[in-house]
Amino acid sequence: MPMETAVKIGKRPDPVTLTNESALKVADLLAQENDSSLFLRVAVTPGGCSGYSYEMFFDSELDDNDIVRDFNGVRVVVDPESAKLLYGSTLEYEDGLQGGFHLVNPNATRTCGCGSSFS
Repeated sequence: MPMETAVKIGKRPDPVTLTNESALKVADLLAQENDSSLFLRVAVTPGGCSGYSYEMFFDSELDDNDIVRDFNGVRVVVDPESAKLLYGSTLEYEDGLQGGFHLVNPNATRTCGCGSSFS
């Protein structure tokens, strides 16, 4: 008799989530670009003082294996390799002199003082 195994298939967690403030700011910046094909790409690249660096930029080129999520009308795209290092991360935004975008990554074991490099 064949053995049956139950497989639970569910949605993987978002590689990156956006706070309401960051989604509003990204939406505002995208609107200024006046190009509806653009989205926010969040990526991780080798380099920086701690081993990896974060990259965030507007992009219009989607790869078939990209992970796409929507936050209040803002499309956020992450490639699969970057997603492995970003799962559970949150993009925050704070207005003001010391403000700006900040990525909170629970997978980072060490970060650089600049805030854009981690290991």
